[in-house]
Amino acid sequence: MRTLCIIGHLRAALSCCAMILVIPSAHSQSTALSIREALTLVQTRQPGIQAFKERATAVGYNTNLVRNTLTPDLTVGYQANYATYNNITGMSYPSLVMPISGPPSASSINDPVPGTALAALVKWTPWTFGQRQAAIDKAAAQYKLAGSEYNDALFRSQYAVLQIYLDIVYLRRLLTSLQAGTDRIRTALRQSLVLAKEGLRPGIDTVQFQAALAQSEIDFLTTQRTYLGQMVELSRLTALPGAPENILLTDTLVAYRIPVFPDTTVAFTGNPKYLFYKAKLDLSFSFFKEIQRSWRPHLDLWANAYSRGSGVSAGGTVNKSNGWQLDHNNYGLGFQLSFPILQFSQTNLSKKQFRSYVRADQAQLDQVSLDLSKQAETVRINLRQDRLIAEHTPAVTQAQQFAYKGLQLSYQNGLIDYTRLEQGQYDLLKAEIAQASAYIQVWRSLLDMAVVTGQLNLFTEQVSQP
Repeated sequence: MRTLCIIGHLRAALSCCAMILVIPSAHSQSTALSIREALTLVQTRQPGIQAFKERATAVGYNTNLVRNTLTPDLTVGYQANYATYNNITGMSYPSLVMPISGPPSASSINDPVPGTALAALVKWTPWTFGQRQAAIDKAAAQYKLAGSEYNDALFRSQYAVLQIYLDIVYLRRLLTSLQAGTDRIRTALRQSLVLAKEGLRPGIDTVQFQAALAQSEIDFLTTQRTYLGQMVELSRLTALPGAPENILLTDTLVAYRIPVFPDTTVAFTGNPKYLFYKAKLDLSFSFFKEIQRSWRPHLDLWANAYSRGSGVSAGGTVNKSNGWQLDHNNYGLGFQLSFPILQFSQTNLSKKQFRSYVRADQAQLDQVSLDLSKQAETVRINLRQDRLIAEHTPAVTQAQQFAYKGLQLSYQNGLIDYTRLEQGQYDLLKAEIAQASAYIQVWRSLLDMAVVTGQLNLFTEQVSQP
C-alpha cells in the first residue's frame, strides 16, 4: 500500500508538470507568422540583408558617375597676389594659371605690388573612342554583380527560414505525438493501479509504467528544448521582437498533408548562385574590354576667359590701385589630342592578365552549372521517392493504432503482460513519428527543388493550397 501511495503522488506531480508544459500562458500575446510573412520579414528587417542592399545601391551610382563625364567641366577661379612684380600673373590654361613669359619691367625689382586674376575654364571630352562606353559597361557589370550578391544573400536567408519553419512544424507535431504517447502511458498506469489493487496484475507493472511515464516526460522536455531553440533562431532571422514562445506559426498543416508533385522540368538558370557567377564572368569581360580600349587616343576640348589686374604697367610704372582692377581681358580656345604610345606593352600584359581572369570565371560558371544540373537530378529522384514513402506511412500508423487497441484490451483481461503492451505503445509512437517525418521530408525535398531552380514560389504556392 505504501508503494501504491508513493506512486500515486508521483503520478499527480508528473500530471501537473505535463499540464504546465502543454498549456501556454493566457497572458502572453501571440504573433501570427505565416511562411510568406517570414520571407518578407527576412527581406525587410534583417540588418545583414539591408547591408547587401545598400552596397548594391551604392555601386549602382557608378554608372551615373561615368555617364556624367560627358558633361563639360567648368572651373571658375579668382586669385589675388601681393608680390614682387617680376612675374605675378599669367594666362589661364587647363588645370592652373601660368605666369607670363617675361617680366613687366626691364630689371628685377623687389618692390611688392598687388595683382589679381579671374579665370573661367571649360574642359570637355565629347569623344573617347569607346573608352567611356567601356567604363559604363564595367560599372553596369559591377552593379549587376552587387545585385547578385544581394539576391544570393537574401535567397540563402530565406531558405534558412523555410528550413527552420519546417523543422518547427515537425517538432510541434512530434510534441503532439509525444504527448499522446504520454497520455497512453498514463492511462495504462491508472489501469495497472486498479488491476494491482484487485490482485489481477503484479505490482511491478505499476512501477514499470511509472518509469515509462517518467522517460516519456523526459523525451517531451528534450524535444521541447530543441523546439524552443529553433523558435529563437526563427525570431533572429525574421528580427521579430518579443519572446520566441509568443510566435504562433499559421502554416502548420504541411505536417498533415503531402504536396502536389510539381513540374520538374524547370531549368536551374534562375538559381542565385548561378546568376552570381554569371555576373562575375560579365564583370571580368567588361574589365578586359576596358583594357583593350585604354590604348586609344584621348581628345580634350577646352576654352577659357581670363581677366587680370596688375599694380605695375609694362613700362615699369607702379600704380598699386590698378592691381585690383580687372582691366586686361583675354580668352583662349583649343583642343588636345594625346596618344599613349609607350603604354602598348603594359596594355598588352594587362589584356593577357584579364583574359586569364575571364577564362577562370568561365570555368567556375561551367562547374556551377554542372553541380546544379546534377543536384537537380538528385532532387527529382529524392522528391519522387520521398512522396512514395510518405504515401505508405498512414497505413502503418492505422495498423499500429488497431494493434494497440487490441493489446490494451488483452492487458485489461490479463491475457498479456506489461512488456507486450509497452511494445505496442512504442510501436504506435514510432509509427506516428515516422509518418510526421515522412510528410515533412516531402516538403523538404520540394524546398530543395525550389532552391535548385531559384524559384521559391514552387514551395510557397504549394503551402498556400488547401
